Amino acid sequence: MEICSMMQNLNQMTNTEIKRYISEHRNDEEAFRAALQVLMSRSDFSTQHPYPFDLDNPESKVEALLLEKLNRTE
Repeated sequence: MEICSMMQNLNQMTNTEIKRYISEHRNDEEAFRAALQVLMSRSDFSTQHPYPFDLDNPESKVEALLLEKLNRTE
């Protein structure tokens, strides 16, 4: 499959389908890279939290983040 049509197909897949595709094509470097590129382009890095050990007071910051998550799900 040529790269352009592969990218178009990947763009139409859900994240779950792309993850399955990546798993099935892990030994095909071109297909793997293309799928990973599409998946990474969908990531929202603004919602990611910092690595806990990079924080000034990791215990209280992690606790606050967990409490925030718990309160959102209730």
